[in-house]
Amino acid sequence: MSRIGKKPVIIPEKVKAVVENGVVRVEGPLGKLSLGIPAGILVNVEDKQINVSIEKGAENKDALFGTIRARIQNMVSGVTKEFEKILEITGVGFKGEVKGKQVSLQLGFSHPVLVDIPEGIKMSFDPKQTTLTIKGIDREAVGNIAAQIRKIKKTEPYKGTGIKYHGEHIIRKAGKTAAAGSGAKK
Repeated sequence: MSRIGKKPVIIPEKVKAVVENGVVRVEGPLGKLSLGIPAGILVNVEDKQINVSIEKGAENKDALFGTIRARIQNMVSGVTKEFEKILEITGVGFKGEVKGKQVSLQLGFSHPVLVDIPEGIKMSFDPKQTTLTIKGIDREAVGNIAAQIRKIKKTEPYKGTGIKYHGEHIIRKAGKTAAAGSGAKK
């Protein structure tokens, strides 16, 4: 059984949690989130905490048990404070900007790449247009859109150009060595 799954999720003040018809609904100052509960998993709300357990007779639900508890914890955290991912764009002429419901990225392709901003996600660039901040109450949605944007142009190891997460360390490779240094005769 999952150790994480056994821990109760504490519900802070200003947050309401309800379980009905196999769906957990969490409402807080920043918004509302819901999660469908798979068969074999039980969720109970009592005394300002949420408890997750495995239904008797349900086998092979241990991993799912811990995952559901972690997702409920993320929902409770998300409605009280937003989750944030920061992407850095590196390269000559590489930049981006938010245009309405889309992000336009100039990444060395012949055309700008347009990415739709999902519902409930906020994006903004710094004044240099090289640092993209993604915020939202749904941790999964924030992580997914950050991964999709990063996938457009991953940082390459030779020059270090592309898109990377803030604080991510890219292992750089040495380029080709000069032919004159190899001892070749003229």
